[in-house]
Amino acid sequence: MNPDLFYENIIVEFTTSILPPCKTILSGVRLQNMLINNLRSNLKSGLTVSLISIPLSISLAVASGATPLIGIITAIWAGIIAAIFGGSNYNIVGPTGALSGVIATYVILHGIGGLPMLAIVTGVLVLIAYALKLERYLILIPSSVMHGFTLGVAFVIGLGQLNYALGLRNLPAHENFFSNFYESMQHIGNVSWIALSIFAVFLAGLLILKRVAPKVPGAIILAPIGIVLGFLSEKGTLNLGLQTLGNKFGDINFQFFIAPTFDISVPLLQTAAVVALIAILETMLSAKIADNMTHTKHNSRKEMLGLGLANIVSGLVGGMPATAALARTSLNIKTGANHKTSGIINSISVALISALLLGYFKYIPMAVIASILVYVAIQMIKKEHYGRLWFFEKSGFFVSMLVAIVTIVVDPMIAILLGVSASLLIFVNRISQGYFDLKINKFDQGLVGSDSGLKLKEIKEDADVLLYSIRGKLCYINSRAHVERFESNFRKYKHIILRMREVTFIDTDGAEALDEIVDIAEKRGQQILLSGIDSQVLEILKRVSVGYQKLEKDGLIFDKSEHALKFLGIPLASEKKKKAKK
Repeated sequence: MNPDLFYENIIVEFTTSILPPCKTILSGVRLQNMLINNLRSNLKSGLTVSLISIPLSISLAVASGATPLIGIITAIWAGIIAAIFGGSNYNIVGPTGALSGVIATYVILHGIGGLPMLAIVTGVLVLIAYALKLERYLILIPSSVMHGFTLGVAFVIGLGQLNYALGLRNLPAHENFFSNFYESMQHIGNVSWIALSIFAVFLAGLLILKRVAPKVPGAIILAPIGIVLGFLSEKGTLNLGLQTLGNKFGDINFQFFIAPTFDISVPLLQTAAVVALIAILETMLSAKIADNMTHTKHNSRKEMLGLGLANIVSGLVGGMPATAALARTSLNIKTGANHKTSGIINSISVALISALLLGYFKYIPMAVIASILVYVAIQMIKKEHYGRLWFFEKSGFFVSMLVAIVTIVVDPMIAILLGVSASLLIFVNRISQGYFDLKINKFDQGLVGSDSGLKLKEIKEDADVLLYSIRGKLCYINSRAHVERFESNFRKYKHIILRMREVTFIDTDGAEALDEIVDIAEKRGQQILLSGIDSQVLEILKRVSVGYQKLEKDGLIFDKSEHALKFLGIPLASEKKKKAKK
């Protein structure tokens, strides 16, 4: 059947058979039309996303050390709460790869029973961040750090599937990534070539479908094939000896919630802080990308609120921490979503489909789960980001690699903090050099040379007037760079115009630097003038700058640089043109 015709039949049936009896409840025709239109335009996207959410939620829950049912419960409850209370019309919230490494380490050390409480504490921390409006600062983490973190997580997810891909069973789990990898390598002689072949074929199928039919999620097609393959293996029809979800987790019976246990510990609080940070960053990043794809604007405050409530509710019903899933969000947009109704339909559909069919997912071979997770890991890596950093910002590229390595070897939180610190130091080093722009003039010719940037070029100092522009901020970070330029250069100019039109901020260190520059020039017998001072900067200079007060008394403060040049007798470009015409 044509998929579009199938969806259209569902819409017609829903709007003609179910909605009419409910019309008496609705307050008016306008509300009815709005609800019907939202359902019509978002039903297809919501249903489509739900079909990919089920295998992905199961797979990512397994990658996190949880059970398939916990993944489904999280997708249902976290998804619907985030859709109702969130500020993005497109974000799909549920289990994600970004959180899986941190959660898996916690489960190895402290057991699966603490996951619901981990989700609740994560949600509370997100709500605290929401109350303090911390998202304004958290989202200032450089993209190079986030790309590095994503790369590290992708490696952890991908290589973490080694045992399932090779068909290795019952190996002990370690908290350290390399310990797990070494454990797998020690048992490489026990590899199951059947499991490896199935892993390779399904992974190749996912990659091929991505290339030839990018609009069709490969997991929707290949997961049912995997179920059939596992079923035939379980029943002995095919002698494959595959490990399935059922072998590992037992029967998967659908439940809307699991009774959680409530126990708080220091490790739980530490892990929740890491998970909350990552969840906020991933959710805000996903919402921002969705905005770029749809040319809309999400409400970041409401999105924070929705994320916090989603995690609390997820924990209360026995789920795990959740955040926005970029791949599912992108699919949501590409299949026609235009309202958060799509996210609500997605969660309801996941619940309905799981209630009917979840029992069959126990037949999915773990090798197929591994192929889905490796595919997810590959999709997390966007090579264009690293190419852009390499060609245009090499320091950012090396920060990304550092963050990725520390994420894999040590800890994601330490990696993010280290990346932010390194990026901040690089940024401070750049602006500490002091951005400037200068022009040199002669009394008879006007402008004869110029320079700008961070490093001063060699310019013949045989002119009469230097016009030196300070760009950006003049503060404790970069004020010394400007003072050192005047100490080492500009000795031969008779007059110096210090242009401050582009100074947007000044502190007391900046004001003291201005005094030093004025003092240096006067000791050399040079005349210094100020021009184009911003009103807010002017207020500070009037109060704290002795140099400014001295120049003001001598009448050497000008609104525009042109006025200062004219005061000194330098011909302006406009005047030179007039003379040339005459």
